[in-house]
Amino acid sequence: MNSSHDLGNALLASASDAIIATDRGGAITFWNPGAERIFGFSSADAVGQSLDLIIPENLRTRHWTGYRHAMETGESRYGHGDLLSVPGLTKDRRRISVEFTIGILRDAQNRPMGTAAILRDVTKRFEETRELRRKLADFNRVK
Repeated sequence: MNSSHDLGNALLASASDAIIATDRGGAITFWNPGAERIFGFSSADAVGQSLDLIIPENLRTRHWTGYRHAMETGESRYGHGDLLSVPGLTKDRRRISVEFTIGILRDAQNRPMGTAAILRDVTKRFEETRELRRKLADFNRVK
C-alpha cells in the first residue's frame, strides 16, 4: 500500500464491522461488506435507501429526531467514542442487537452533510447476558 487512500479502502473493504455512511437526508451512500454480512442486504440493495431499511419501525421516530438534530447542530452524543446499543433489522426482518458510534461528515464549509457509523453485531453477547440475568433471578428466588 502506497497511500492512506489505499489503506482506507483496504480497511473499509475488509472490516468485519458494518461501516455505513449516509447523506444529510439519511439515505445510505456507503455500505461495506461487513454491513452486508451483518444485515444481509447487498451494497446494491442498500445504497440509496433510507436508514429505515435497518431501523425497527417502533424506533424510527426517535432515530429521526436525533438524526435531524445532528444535521442541524453538527453534534451527536454518540460521536465521541460513546457506544449506543440498539436493535437493528436484518434483510429477513430478524431483530439483532448492535452497538455503534457515529461521526458527522462535513462539507468544505464545515457544515454537517451526513454521517459515518461503525456498527457491531452484539446479539450473541446480549442474549447470553439476558440468560445469565434470568438464571440469577431464578436462583435468588429459590434461596
